Amino acid sequence: MKDPSRSSTSPSIISEDVIINGHSHEDDNPFAEYMWMENEEEFNRQASLLLKQFLFIAQIEEELWEEEFIERCFQEMLEEEEEHEWFIPARDLPQTMDQIQDQFNDLVISDSSSLEDLVVKSNLNPNAKEFVPGVKYLNI
Repeated sequence: MKDPSRSSTSPSIISEDVIINGHSHEDDNPFAEYMWMENEEEFNRQASLLLKQFLFIAQIEEELWEEEFIERCFQEMLEEEEEHEWFIPARDLPQTMDQIQDQFNDLVISDSSSLEDLVVKSNLNPNAKEFVPGVKYLNI
């Protein structure tokens, strides 16, 4: 059955579709969109709370980026150490007394004629006073 209040000649109008001066019939208060200002203090408190949360999250994010950066620096440092050959005493120092003696002999000048040539060609003054650190000498 048909509803007698709805006739086929009159258009069907739903109350939500009717808007007068930018407001629907249900919204009798033309300032409804500004009603949040009624509770402006609560709004400001919530906004302040959200801002504090945002700043806290930003600070944590910055700390995480910093930790990641430090971790990458340490990783690069370890990779550099692996690339370069470093002094390792167990590997690089001689193990026996013979090896130490051989290295010591390589350092000593064994030819006496080359030693005399070195002394003759020297620019050092053999009559100079012995240097003592921290003592000032007066030139007389």
